[in-house]
Amino acid sequence: MRLPDFEAWAIFAAVVEHRSFTDAAKALSVSKATVSKAVTRLEEHLDTSLFNRTSRRLSLTESGRRLADHAQRILAEGQAAEEAARDETAALSGVVRLGAPMTFGLLRIAPLVAEFTKANPLVDVDLHLSDAKIDIIEMGLDATIRVADMPDSSLRARRLSDVTMHVVASPLYLDERGRPQHPSDLGMHDCICYSNVTTPDVWRFAGPGQQTVTVQVRSRITVNSGEAMLPALHQGVGIARLPDFIVGDALASGELEEVLADWVPPPLGLHLVTPPSRLRSARVEALLDFIASRHDC
Repeated sequence: MRLPDFEAWAIFAAVVEHRSFTDAAKALSVSKATVSKAVTRLEEHLDTSLFNRTSRRLSLTESGRRLADHAQRILAEGQAAEEAARDETAALSGVVRLGAPMTFGLLRIAPLVAEFTKANPLVDVDLHLSDAKIDIIEMGLDATIRVADMPDSSLRARRLSDVTMHVVASPLYLDERGRPQHPSDLGMHDCICYSNVTTPDVWRFAGPGQQTVTVQVRSRITVNSGEAMLPALHQGVGIARLPDFIVGDALASGELEEVLADWVPPPLGLHLVTPPSRLRSARVEALLDFIASRHDC
C-alpha cells in the first residue's frame, strides 16, 4: 500500500490559501523550490494539473478547485492532531478564528469573547462579523455562529437554541395603513425584506389549528442586514420580519408593534458550525463550550 504524500497535500493547501508559491513558502518557512517540487510531485501522482501558472498570475484548475477542500482538511487535521497532543500538557494559548452574524455577533458574541479572553489571557480571538454567507473552510475559521435553517452539508452543526421571529411595524405605519388580521392581508402592505435568504419576499407562517400559510409580500426595501431595517421601521415605511434579539427591546418599549400575533414565522436555529474534522484544539473547544453554555437549549 502506498501512503499518501501528506507533505505535498499540506503544501498544496498552503499555496491555495496564500495564492502564491512565494507566500506559501514564507508561511511554511521553506524554500520556494521545496513548495514547487511538492506541488509538481502531487500533480504527477494525481496525473492532473492543479494550477494554471503564468508569470503574473496563479489560479486553480478545475481539478485543483475540486481537490482544494480535501487538501485543506488534511492540513487542518494534521495541525489539530499536533495541537491536541500539545494541549494535553499546555495551558490554553494561541488564536481562535470565529465567525458570527453582524448584529448577533455585536450584541451576544462579542461580550462573551471579551469575557473568555479575560479569563484566558494566552488565547487570542479573531472575530469575523458578517451577515454574508461565508465558506468557513476557505476563510480558515475554526467555527462560526449561524442564525438560520441549516441545509445538509459536510459541516458539523450543533443547534444551541431556537431564535424567535417577529413580524413587526411601527404604530405610525399601522395606524395609517391598518393592522393585518391574516397573513394574506400582507399583500396590501409594504414590507421590508432580508436579502440573505433564498426567497426574501416569501414569508411562511404557522397559525391556529396547525394551519400553515405562505405569502409573497411586496418589498419596498430589501437589505442584507436585519439591523439596517430599523430606521425604515421606525419611520413607518413598512412591515418587517426580524429576530427577537434585534426587535425585542423595541417591542417591549412600544416603539414597534407585533403584527399577526396569532400567526408566527417558523423559528430559526442558533447553530454552532465547525468544519468536518472532529479534531479541534483545546482552546477552540473551550471557547465553543463557553458560548454553548450561555445559549444551549
